[in-house]
Amino acid sequence: MLKGNAVIGQSGGPTSVINASLAGILDAAKNFGGIEKVFGMRFGIEGFMAGSIIDLGRQSAKTIEALKYTPSSALGSCRHKLSQEDLPVILEQLKKANIRYVFLIGGNDTMDTIHRIELYAQQQNYDLAGIGVPKTVDNDLFGTDHTPGFPSAARYVALSVLQAGILARDMQKVDRFVIYQSIGRDAGWLAASAAAAKTTPDSAPHILCLPERPFEKKKFLDDVKNCYEQFGWVSVVCGEGICYADGRPVSSASTADKFDNVEFGAMGGASAAMALHRMISQQFGFRGEFQITESLLMCAADRAVKLDIENAYMCGQAAVELAKDGKTGLMVTLERLKTDKFTTGTIDLEQVAIKAKPIPDEFINKEGNFVTDAFLQYLRPLVGPLPDYARLDFN
Repeated sequence: MLKGNAVIGQSGGPTSVINASLAGILDAAKNFGGIEKVFGMRFGIEGFMAGSIIDLGRQSAKTIEALKYTPSSALGSCRHKLSQEDLPVILEQLKKANIRYVFLIGGNDTMDTIHRIELYAQQQNYDLAGIGVPKTVDNDLFGTDHTPGFPSAARYVALSVLQAGILARDMQKVDRFVIYQSIGRDAGWLAASAAAAKTTPDSAPHILCLPERPFEKKKFLDDVKNCYEQFGWVSVVCGEGICYADGRPVSSASTADKFDNVEFGAMGGASAAMALHRMISQQFGFRGEFQITESLLMCAADRAVKLDIENAYMCGQAAVELAKDGKTGLMVTLERLKTDKFTTGTIDLEQVAIKAKPIPDEFINKEGNFVTDAFLQYLRPLVGPLPDYARLDFN
C-alpha cells in the first residue's frame, strides 16, 4: 500500500452533481490509512502545475455534506491540454507535496490527462495511483451505463422542452414553431432526452436533429411541413454539433478549443438553432423562436435527480476503494443492475481517453429524426417522473 497524500481535481464543464463525487472521495479517504492528507487542485491541472492546491482536510463535515447538493465545480475547473513539457512540471509538484494518489473528476479529455500523468509517473519510477471519476452531462464516456451529471441535465432538457412545448402549442397562432438547442458536440444524448417529455403524438418534441445522423436540409423541411400540417405547430430539438454529410457544422461554427473540439457555444451568435430557424422562416414564412440554454443545464441544482446525486457520490467512494486495493490506471464506471439500481465497475483509462460514445443505432429510429422505445426505456429511469400538466378538452 502506498503511503502519502492525495489530490483531487475537477476538469472540463461542470454538472449539478460533480461535487457529490468530490464529497464521496473525501468521505471515503477518511477511512483509508494510506492517505495522510487530501489536497484539492484549484482550477484543475492548470492550477496544480502552478502550485495552487488547498488542504481539503480543513473543510468542515457540514461543508462536505452540503457539497452533495451544490452545483458547478467547487474546486474550480480548466480546459488544459497537456503537452509533453507539462509532465515534468506535474511530477515535480507531486513530489513536492508527497502526493501518491490522484483522483480526477471529468470527461474524455480529463481521462486522457490522468492516463498520461499515471503513465509518466511509472516511466519515472514514481509510485502513483491514478483513478478517474466519470463526469459529463454529454453522457459520451465509454464503458459506463451513463455518466454522473447526465440524468440531471437530461431532466433539465426534458422539462424545458415539455414546458416550452405547451407554450408553443398554445401560442401557435403567433409562433408556428420553436427550436430548442442542447449542448453535445459529437453525441446527441441530451438532445434525444427531450423525447422523455413526449406523451401524445402532438406534444413536444416532434423532430430531433442528432449529431449521430447527417443533417439533410430537404428532409428536415419536409418533416417540418408534415408536422405543421398535422398539428398546426412544430417543436424541433437539435444538438449543437449537428453537421451536413460532408462534415460542415450546420451552425457554421469554426472556432476550436485546446483539444481541437469545435466550440459551438462561443461563436459570436452562430448556432445550429439559429440556422434551422432561418431555414424554416425562409421556406415557409413562419414566425418562430429558438431557445439555447448552453451551460444552464450543467449547473441547475434545482432540477438535480436524487439518483444522479447518489451515483455521483458512489463513484467518488469507489475511486478510493480502488486505490485501497492497489489499483491504478482505471476509471470508475456505473453498471445497471435493475431498471433504476446501479453498482460500480471499472474500465482502463486508455479505453476512455479522448473518445466519444455516440447514441447506439438501436436507440435512433430508421428516419433518423427521433428515438426508439429502447432509448426511452434506458432514459426514463434516469430522469424520473415528469409533471402531468392539465389540458383542456376542446372537443
